[in-house]
Amino acid sequence: MKHTVLSALFATAIAAPALAEDAICYNCPPQWADWASMLEAIDEQLDIQMPHDNKNSGQTLSQLLAERASPVADVAYYGVTTGIKAGNEGVVEPYIPAGFDDIPEGLKDPKGDWFAIHYGTLGLFVNVEALGGAPVPQCWADLTKPEYRGMVGYLDPSSAFVGYAGAVAVNMANGGDLENFDPAIAYFNDLAENDPIVPKQTSYARVVSGEIPILFDYDFNAYRGKYEEDGNFEFVLPCEGSVRVPYVMSLVANAPNPELGKRVLDFILSDEGQAIWTNAYLQPARPVELPAEVAEKFLPASDYERAVAVDYAEMERVQAAFGERYLNEVK
Repeated sequence: MKHTVLSALFATAIAAPALAEDAICYNCPPQWADWASMLEAIDEQLDIQMPHDNKNSGQTLSQLLAERASPVADVAYYGVTTGIKAGNEGVVEPYIPAGFDDIPEGLKDPKGDWFAIHYGTLGLFVNVEALGGAPVPQCWADLTKPEYRGMVGYLDPSSAFVGYAGAVAVNMANGGDLENFDPAIAYFNDLAENDPIVPKQTSYARVVSGEIPILFDYDFNAYRGKYEEDGNFEFVLPCEGSVRVPYVMSLVANAPNPELGKRVLDFILSDEGQAIWTNAYLQPARPVELPAEVAEKFLPASDYERAVAVDYAEMERVQAAFGERYLNEVK
């Protein structure tokens, strides 16, 4: 299936757009996964304006729970484990969008409480020029070396989903599994000796600026930096291995604008919507072929063989316990 690139999708400007309708998406940050382009497309294609929102996955779920009696958001976006939790908490409304049947089994709730919209592979987003002459790290173990002191960042795994995904990746790479997080706890304690930076929010701009030279992050952010920013950026899929993780969306239960939310979700899973994610270097949830000019910019398929899928329901089940361990045991 052939798709035009993003520039072609938006080639026709609307001289006098109609007044757009407002809908709310929780956790649609413009610097993450190129939500800026997706929100622009939703505005231009559907005449629905959705403001940028910089929550992370954990903050999104907390807000949905706090607003259960009077919801504000219409749709929500989060890491798969948080989406599973939102479904279990009853703060989402089952919805089967167009294209739902094309999403592989295991990456969607059968009732439509949540469903994958794209994938990322966890690794290292590296600002090479900010390394001060140190070599580009190739393994998780490298980050504990003295030459990377103060250079390594990872999002708080007790709050941000990408932080937790990084913890799962490190844990499995060091011989752990979803029943045993001892290797991850040991690793983060070793890394703590190297003065890591641990933000709670998306930190793409801080890598681009050189403030965080090495960040646990997804391939799509690193490729965006490599091919779209001034500077020298690399994506490293660590030698010990990593994980591939889907991000999912839901219709919020008792949303103020449910019909607008449904239209948004239908568009995101449409051919046009899925093609937008590929221009942000994301693997789409539906089997939409990557444009050749995007596919050639990824690491070789042989490198991606080191990245594995996990039991995402089990990953969700143990997330809170790991978060508590991290807060209590990592100094």
